[in-house]
Amino acid sequence: MANVSVYNMDGQTVGTMELSDEIFSAPIKENLVHQAVVLHLANKRQGTQKAKTRAEVSGGGIKPWRQKGTGHARQGSIRAPQWRHGGVVFAPTPRSYSFKMNKKEKRAALKSVLSTKLQENNLIVVDKIEFPEIKTKNMVKVMNALNVEKAYVVLAGADKNVFLSTKNLQNVRLSQAGSMNLYDILKYEKLVLTQDAVKTIEEVFA
Repeated sequence: MANVSVYNMDGQTVGTMELSDEIFSAPIKENLVHQAVVLHLANKRQGTQKAKTRAEVSGGGIKPWRQKGTGHARQGSIRAPQWRHGGVVFAPTPRSYSFKMNKKEKRAALKSVLSTKLQENNLIVVDKIEFPEIKTKNMVKVMNALNVEKAYVVLAGADKNVFLSTKNLQNVRLSQAGSMNLYDILKYEKLVLTQDAVKTIEEVFA
């Protein structure tokens, strides 16, 4: 098992903690990580684009001129795609871009990202993060003490004071251990976990 230092909110080392090899020293599967990122981005797409086909454009029910004898090319409707105000040939329609990814694959991708963070020394374990009041400067002080500029902070459970103290910080994102986002773990340089969050992650994703 990997041993990591545990810091307090003042940035001082207060002990060490063993991390599960199953979670934090898992094989790196880049293909699954890529698939999980694509799935996340696909789920964020609205898929509401729409254009009308020639069958949906109003008008054009009458043949613009007779079939032969005019010198023009034959036409059946003024709403055909080659006409101005005509329909679109392969018009986009509302759709879902989501696709299926197995639960085991999602877990393997998450383990790969957590293992990568540990290997790159971008994983920080804190004994606890809790504030007596809601103040943004409280979280700023903790980030400065840990020498972190851009971080994804994971707590074991919901904490209103910490959540609201983090809300206005653009470079810090807060989450709970049971609902971690792989995309955000990759997006932010540092991953900050509380000791309780580590235990929860090892229980949930083992």
